[in-house]
Amino acid sequence: MKFMKLGSRPDTFYTAESVRSVSSEVSSDLIIQVKGSRYLLHKFPLLSKCLRLQRLCSESPESSQHQIVQLPDFPGGVEAFEICAKFCYGITITLSAYNIVSARCAAEYLQMTEDVEKGNLIYKIEVFFNSCLLHGWRDSIVTLQSTKAFPLWSEDLGITSRCIEAIASKVLTHPSKVSLSHSYSRRGRDDISCNGTESQRHKPAIKGWWAEDMAELSIDLYWRTMIAIKSGVRIPSSLIGEALKLYASRWLPKVSSKDVYINKQEASEDSDSDSSNEITSKHRLLLESIISLLPTDKGAVSCSFLLKLLKAANILGASSSSKIELARRVAIQLEEATVNDLLIPSVSYSNDTLYDVDIVMTILEQFMLQGQSPPTSPPRSKLGYERRRSRSAENINFELQESRRSSSASHGSKLKVAKLVDRYLQEIARDVNLHLSKFITLAESIPDFSRLDHDDLYRAIDIYLKAHPDLNKSERKRLCRILDCRKLSMEVCMHAAKNELLPLRVVVQVLFFEQARAAMAGGKVTELPSNIKALLAGHNIDPSRPPPSLSTASTIAAEDQWSISGLRSPKSKLSSTLRMKLAEDDLDESDLQSEGGISRTSKFKAFCALPTRPKRMFSKFLSSNRNPNEKN
Repeated sequence: MKFMKLGSRPDTFYTAESVRSVSSEVSSDLIIQVKGSRYLLHKFPLLSKCLRLQRLCSESPESSQHQIVQLPDFPGGVEAFEICAKFCYGITITLSAYNIVSARCAAEYLQMTEDVEKGNLIYKIEVFFNSCLLHGWRDSIVTLQSTKAFPLWSEDLGITSRCIEAIASKVLTHPSKVSLSHSYSRRGRDDISCNGTESQRHKPAIKGWWAEDMAELSIDLYWRTMIAIKSGVRIPSSLIGEALKLYASRWLPKVSSKDVYINKQEASEDSDSDSSNEITSKHRLLLESIISLLPTDKGAVSCSFLLKLLKAANILGASSSSKIELARRVAIQLEEATVNDLLIPSVSYSNDTLYDVDIVMTILEQFMLQGQSPPTSPPRSKLGYERRRSRSAENINFELQESRRSSSASHGSKLKVAKLVDRYLQEIARDVNLHLSKFITLAESIPDFSRLDHDDLYRAIDIYLKAHPDLNKSERKRLCRILDCRKLSMEVCMHAAKNELLPLRVVVQVLFFEQARAAMAGGKVTELPSNIKALLAGHNIDPSRPPPSLSTASTIAAEDQWSISGLRSPKSKLSSTLRMKLAEDDLDESDLQSEGGISRTSKFKAFCALPTRPKRMFSKFLSSNRNPNEKN
């Protein structure tokens, strides 16, 4: 850290009976009161350099022995006044980045200008400030920090703006050309030798070397400095993002879900805590300032960091515009998120849900809006054709390849997000206060093609059913409509067939599709008989296509089709499970009556009586429903 010494006389100030005086053979004739402290001094050395004291002494009445001057609003207090007074007496003073702002403001207050005397204190401070302190990195940081105690004076004197400009210029300069001035956060690697040359033992980091020191600034000064840095347009946005992440971790509070619950309890009991409201307001201002500084480039900050900011915004009650902006930025790179990142605590007092599902739904809406894939071929217009004719074939192929690559990337991100949402559903399904409509809406926000399988979705539904045992039959059916039974793996099908919480229709559908696929895949059935087609038609299933689920009619590849090895076991409990469910739960009348008015109850019972060897299921099933003419 750089410093400057002025004056050569020893310090002769002393305190006697709460009065500060200076040792001198000449008797004092001036009393100055500065914020409760009294100084017994001499007119000549002070008035010869301070224009303000000259005017005040001329305006105040002169007593027989001492003239009294009041300085109640003196900037910098008694410390700054003593610096100015000692300078007037020629006593040695030391100026550095830590006290130069207060000394400069005090000298300005006393009007210690060149008009009063050449080489006055203001001139000497300005020379030291401009030629030394602004050239050093750490000196500039400390000086800028000290302006916080004198915001108006520092702004009027241009100290704040000059420090910000100096810091921004150094950030945009290679660190090897910057005098780091023994930064306390990097003392080990920023050593400067006695002759001023840089030590070769340690080299400063090239990227982001400035972020740690700048994190010590208050938010208003930090915001202005970052704006100046970003205006340089020569620094990568990723470094801006890293600096913001470091600053947020330094100043934003770390609040867990448990703390949010406690705060909600305390807020309901006592909402008039002024101190806590003031702290929250400061943190809210800090958060919104960080959000406004976020780079616009995708990937400049991680999705995890953005979601942490969103959690903080939720807890601190940030503005809706800030939350929406964060949600939009999260949506751009949502495929990078994890389930824990999306578990944002709910701070709403209108409901008792553990997590804020609404904000996640907003993120998904933004994700789907920006997920439009570009066309894989240029538009066919006359103008486009003329332009394409002037291009080479290589350029056209390159454009097509880039377009297809962009489309596949968008599709890939949707597949990742679908997995993410299904696992998120598994976490929030445990919340007993989560409403069914929100669960369904969130599950349906993902396009069907994005879910290559429905195993995770089934697990989420199963968890929700266990956590909400009071759901009626209609609500359970409504919940299970989002499930596509054809996209379930064999293990999940086995679990679903024995799941007593599922509606009977879903269990029957799982078994029916499994058996039908096994029979058709084995080559034993080339054409489905009329009564099987009628049964399929009764469930709105096209017999010429693979069996659909309750909610979709999309097809899947042959390698993704199910096997029924799990159903070949003679100890299978599927039959007993279905019989019990049939006894407990009735099918709808529309499901139990065939087109000819004949009851299908016997058909379903025969279907549920699963044989030990599944390949013979259809023959046994059909024999129970054939009329005598068909048997012949």
